[in-house]
Amino acid sequence: MNGSIVQLLVLAGIAVFLILRLRNVLGTRDGFEPPRDAAQQQPQRRGPDLEVIEGGPDADILDHVPAESEAAKALGAMKAAEPPFNVSEFLQGARGAYEMILMGFERGDMASILPFLSEDVYEAFAQVVDSRESQGLTVESEFVGIREMALHDAHFDDSTREGEVTVRFIGELTHVVRDRAGDIIEGDERQVKKQKDIWTFARAMGSDDPNWQLVATGE
Repeated sequence: MNGSIVQLLVLAGIAVFLILRLRNVLGTRDGFEPPRDAAQQQPQRRGPDLEVIEGGPDADILDHVPAESEAAKALGAMKAAEPPFNVSEFLQGARGAYEMILMGFERGDMASILPFLSEDVYEAFAQVVDSRESQGLTVESEFVGIREMALHDAHFDDSTREGEVTVRFIGELTHVVRDRAGDIIEGDERQVKKQKDIWTFARAMGSDDPNWQLVATGE
């Protein structure tokens, strides 16, 4: 084998080595990718009630409410007012807030939940807690979990930029009420009961304060 052939083989080996290294660093791309010009010419679709969404319906909204509903329009308006807003993430936070607020109320620990309640809701909760204390009643509760949770409704006020999201909860907890003597006068500590609530949370979208407040309760 003469020197020129050996040199060609060496160069070929170096080329193969460089190609393999590039594949390792950059990765590979499989499947069809349309030409850039064709992709740019595709029209972007807008849902009539979800104007903040480019390129089609927003699954983050439609996973929770019907597409043509007023709630969907309100959630879309919230996203327009505050693009980082995410419905699924909000519901995760609402799940934790439900347990925290419910158990704070059950135990009469109003100070711990004060920042998360509107003034009207705080006063309503505080009246119940004060009434229990004046009668010498104590509540013992343990939170078991949330059996069901769903987005019930949503509203958005264009003038104030306040968004409201209403969530339906079915929680499970143990609950007993004891009198001054320590005797149980309501509930059974061995029985898990269902707690049904419809709570409305509100917040000014786009504000620096990330906290939602509980502004209304119902069943």
